[in-house]
Amino acid sequence: MSISEIVLIGIALSMDAFAVCVASSMVYTNMTWLRKLSMPIMFGLFQGIMPILGFFLGSLFASFIEKWSGPISLLILGIIGINMIREGLAKDEETEPKKLTLWILLVQAVATSIDAFAVGVSFAANSANIWQSAPIIAVTTFVLSLIALFVGTKAGEKLGDKAEILGGIILIIIGIKSLF
Repeated sequence: MSISEIVLIGIALSMDAFAVCVASSMVYTNMTWLRKLSMPIMFGLFQGIMPILGFFLGSLFASFIEKWSGPISLLILGIIGINMIREGLAKDEETEPKKLTLWILLVQAVATSIDAFAVGVSFAANSANIWQSAPIIAVTTFVLSLIALFVGTKAGEKLGDKAEILGGIILIIIGIKSLF
């Protein structure tokens, strides 16, 4: 498998992480740059680890992952998205800004990288070099998620209070898309 093919796979795999990063940076507006940077780092890390896990554990879990990855992603992202919409529609006088916790970030990173596990299974079936592929996928996801930070931050500034509702809708759409 050529490096350009691996980069294209990395781009395809990182689209969910890109969208979630945009949504999160729109909603969690009061983050330090270190906290913002944790999103691309975490998304890139998980997009790099999951193909390795799929490569080595794929024969044990392949059928389960292939069958349930879509519903699991929908459930995780749907719950987060519904909660964001509910909080965005709440009329209370909330003075404390939303905080992106490590737990939320971890759940998002896992939910957006489940498909990378399946890619690792296919890498094993095709005898691809996982030690070359996984870092390329991780770096591709990191770079695209870093771009998503800037896009989401600017969109959040323009959307204001509506950003949380839009962010929740985006997460739900990503979850629904994972079913197909």
